[in-house]
Amino acid sequence: MPIDFISRRLLRNAGTHGPLALMYHSVVPGDGVPDWKWAVSYRRFVAQLDLLRDEGWTTICVRDLVHPAGLPNRTVVLTFDDGYADNYPAFEALAQRGMRATWFIVSRDVGGMSGWDDPGVAPQRILSGEQLREMTAAGMEIGAHSRSHARLTELDDAGLADEVGRSKTELAGIVGESVQSFAYPYGKYDDRAVDAVRRAGYTGACITRPGWALRDNDPLRIRRVSIFAQDDLAALARKLAFADNDVSWRHMLRYASGRLVTRLRP
Repeated sequence: MPIDFISRRLLRNAGTHGPLALMYHSVVPGDGVPDWKWAVSYRRFVAQLDLLRDEGWTTICVRDLVHPAGLPNRTVVLTFDDGYADNYPAFEALAQRGMRATWFIVSRDVGGMSGWDDPGVAPQRILSGEQLREMTAAGMEIGAHSRSHARLTELDDAGLADEVGRSKTELAGIVGESVQSFAYPYGKYDDRAVDAVRRAGYTGACITRPGWALRDNDPLRIRRVSIFAQDDLAALARKLAFADNDVSWRHMLRYASGRLVTRLRP
């Protein structure tokens, strides 16, 4: 998968705005483009890892963002939401390369099938407790994604505390270590949800809004850039450069035009 000259040039200058977090979901076997927007093929995922490694990016976990001082310029956090079992080969590929990542797991469904209802998405197998322990032992971080993948903003106070707190406790019991990081399901959060996450004792939490990870200067609102099914290496290069979900050439042209107009203004 060759990278065009412009994307390669943008990548060369990437990594100077602080850490960047990338968001994955499903990693499916093969090398095609999955039908589901939130899935990537295994071959494409491995190529993305190799690009990061070859370009000198350091992979860390979400818990490492709480104290970002001293992180190298080219720092990236790879995150996986939901805990699908098809992520296990992705974990193996990371471990083989000495790279790390954070997995946000729906605690109720560990070792079973996904129990939440997403229109048009069939239930999928979730990683087992044994696999999560193996991943933890290999240096990966297991974080929480609520207990049942609930929309936190729709819950009352008791339900919110249960979804946030029990997922932390249940996952800690499974992996044998403290669970420090959280990701808001569906990217749905408000001040009340953030307060519940803080009270539960999490030190970091991820949202789905794009941008540099620590742009909001709040470890409980860590931004992430989404990786989509159709993203090739050139698209990844531009995402690393711009920390944006939309790196289409049309968007790039608007950005360049805006910069030019700004420079030409008296």
